[in-house]
Amino acid sequence: MNMIFPVSLRAAMAGAVILLPLALGGCDTIDPFKRPGMWRPDDANAFNLQAQVADPHDLVMGRGTDMADGDTAAKAIERMRADKVKPLAANSIVKMGTN
Repeated sequence: MNMIFPVSLRAAMAGAVILLPLALGGCDTIDPFKRPGMWRPDDANAFNLQAQVADPHDLVMGRGTDMADGDTAAKAIERMRADKVKPLAANSIVKMGTN
């Protein structure tokens, strides 16, 4: 069943379609981030991170270490893949393992 809208209803719908963008354009003035005195998310995380870093160049490119031993790490991975993981050393503070 096809209903034909009366002329007044069509005019009201057309007026709403025309006025809706104008009404929504006013939402910009009540945006909580744009009101005076409100907090603004203006790169606050980046500034905090820069304040905490010893060398700002570390944020651009990391740096290596002379203390890392790639061979030891690779051997540990090989043992794990071969299911021959070394047991943890006994410690008097904490005993680990299955009971």
